[in-house]
Order: sequence, then C-alpha cells, then structure tokens
Amino acid sequence: MTRITFTVTNDLTYDQRMIRICNSLANAGYDVTLVGVNRKDSIPLVDKSFKQKRLSVLFQNGILFYVEFNFRLFLYLLFKKSNVFCCIDLDTMLPVYYTSVIRKKNRVYDAHEYFSQQKEIITRPRIYKIWHYIERKYVPRFRNGYTVAESIRDEFREKYNVDYEVIRNVSKLKPLEVPEKKLKSILYQGSINEARGFEFLIPAMKEVDAPLLIYGDGNFTEQAREIIRKNNLEEKVFLKGKVSPENLDEITKDSYIGINLVEPLGLNQYFSLANKFFDYMQHCIPQITMNFPEYKRVNDQFEIALLISELSVDSVSKAINRLLNDYELYQRLQYNCLLGRKIINWENEEIKLIQFYQNVT
Repeated sequence: MTRITFTVTNDLTYDQRMIRICNSLANAGYDVTLVGVNRKDSIPLVDKSFKQKRLSVLFQNGILFYVEFNFRLFLYLLFKKSNVFCCIDLDTMLPVYYTSVIRKKNRVYDAHEYFSQQKEIITRPRIYKIWHYIERKYVPRFRNGYTVAESIRDEFREKYNVDYEVIRNVSKLKPLEVPEKKLKSILYQGSINEARGFEFLIPAMKEVDAPLLIYGDGNFTEQAREIIRKNNLEEKVFLKGKVSPENLDEITKDSYIGINLVEPLGLNQYFSLANKFFDYMQHCIPQITMNFPEYKRVNDQFEIALLISELSVDSVSKAINRLLNDYELYQRLQYNCLLGRKIINWENEEIKLIQFYQNVT
C-alpha cells in the first residue's frame, strides 16, 4: 500500500479541505497520514479513514512557532514511513523538501494559496523577504504539484517553470432539501483574517435589516470585535466562533445569503477561489463575492453570486440589500446553485486528485 504524508500548520480539526483530500485518497486505497500541530486549545481528534498526527510545540504563534514546528516536523518526517511527502503551502515546505532529498522519496507541493502574496505577508517587508525567498528557491524543486486555481497555475508556470495540475477546493455533493428561510440571516464562514473585508462588511450592516452571523476564528478576530463595538452593532453582528464541519453544514443550509469578500491586496487575494464560495453553492445560498478572475470564471458558467467590483461599505450594503429585496434575482441565483452543484463538486474533482497521485507514485 502506497503511503502519503501531508503536512499542515493547523490542528487538523477544522481543515475541511484536507479532510476531503485525505478521505478521498484513503478510500482509493492509499495509506494516508495528515500531520499538524497540537495547540493549547485543540480539541480531541475524531477518528477518520486516515491517520492523524499532532506535534506539540512550546510557541503558539509568530516566527518562533514556525521555526520550532518546522524543526519538530523535520525530525518526525525523517523516521516516518512514507512513499510521498506533500507540503500544504510554503510553511511546511522546508522539512518536506529536505526529508525527501535525504530519504530519496517523492515530494509534492499542494499550493492551497499563493502563499507569498498574502496581505499579511506582502505588507510586512521582512516577512515577505523570507517567504518569497523560500518560494523562489524551492518551488522549482517541486516538479510535482497542484493548486486550486488556473490563475495561480499560470503564474507558477511563468515564474518557476513548473506545470502544476488544478484541483479546485470544492465541496462534496450532499443530499439537499432547500428549507424555507424563516429568518433572512447573512452568513460569513471561514477564517477571520486580514484582507477578508470585515472593515467594510461590519459597518455596512448599519444599513441592512438582517443579522450577520460570523463563524470562524483568525488573526483579525479581536479587530472585528472592536469594529462591532465601535459601530454599536452588538445586537446585529455576532461572532459565533468555530464549529465542526457537520454543524456548519446545518448552519449554512438555513442561512439566506453567503458572504465572501476579499480585498484586492496581493495576487493571492486577487486569484482566490475560497472554499466558502463553493460551500454556499452546494447549500443553494446565493452569495456576494468579488468580481475577481476565478469567481467570474465560475459565475460566467453558473450565475450563483452577485459580484462586486469595488469593496466599500456602500457597495457591500447595497449588494446585500439587493439580494434581500429582489426576490426574482434571489430565486434565479438559487436555481443556478442547484444546477451548478451537480457539476462543480468534489466527487468530480477528486477524480483528478486520484489520477495525480497515481502518476506520482
């Protein structure tokens, strides 16, 4: 049985994308291990069809976290039985690269994001210098890889002469009965990080007669809480924290509008194709998102979202109110979600994933 080891810097529990990937490969007959970090607030792992391993660290964030975790990960991988080592993004690339070289094993780069082009990185020159150096030096050494969007694939091909596959981060096709929406609630799900438009979304709710429920956590959580307080929106905007993928499915299904905002700062944001974009579609939730290349590409095929070209308080509030009040538009988008979810789903995308690893191994 071929062994594949994946490496991430999260605690595994809420990583829906990696759970999908690992389940698909385990069901296809691979011996799969997903390695992450054991944080102070990590909850116990739930048994999966694949193996899970958390590495404990003393430092919980910052540069010391990355240094310590990468060192511990390198030591772990050196003695881990595996035919293929795959790093998810740049932040575990070095241990995977040097382990694969020392042990003469296959290595794969899963470019979940255009990592060096994230807002949190490009706005910090010293941090950007480090990650950009790693990207320039090591991505060309990963001849096997895949990414989530055609735009990122094209950038990597031009800059680093690598020809990666595109395996989109789409949701599983699940049985669905669209419920009657008794409450027109607005949903944001996912990481509460910089460049996700919260500076515009939260104040926009002053002009919207509906609640906004935010499910997730991240490096912008405290700032989001402060924006809510400054705008006196404690009774309309609610930070609900993290929930399990199963509970999030029920929450999404009962929501009225999905939100997926991205600031146009850095190519990672501009080329983004977030999981929530497809998750809203799978649950037949019309959404508001950006008029960026990858979202437009899908929306041209299936009109499932209201695209906005300018990210501002006014543009966000107008878009939300349009979906709340234009029932004909809402029904059209919802119907297109029903069509699109049958074509754009993980059951179709995983065929490419399995074929990729058959070719690698």
